[in-house]
Amino acid sequence: MTTSFESRIAVAPDVMFRAVGEEAVLLNLKSETYLGLDPVGTRMWTLLTESQSIESAYEALLGEYEVEGGQLRHDLAGFINKLVENDLVLVDSH
Repeated sequence: MTTSFESRIAVAPDVMFRAVGEEAVLLNLKSETYLGLDPVGTRMWTLLTESQSIESAYEALLGEYEVEGGQLRHDLAGFINKLVENDLVLVDSH
């Protein structure tokens, strides 16, 4: 699945997010799908769910981490796909 970076990410219904230090846990209460996030994944989640678009989150991450833009775009797209596949987020393509 290819998601446009102009899209916006929203937390899916019945999904609980809990930060534990710099890491976090996502749990879909309906499907009982569980996903643990490391500090980078937690930051990606936070920016994706609070930003106006995936592109905005991407730009913020690019400014925070020493990473090549193409690699970050690839990693962020893969992370979003994993979230979508596990019914943890909804993608609003406007």
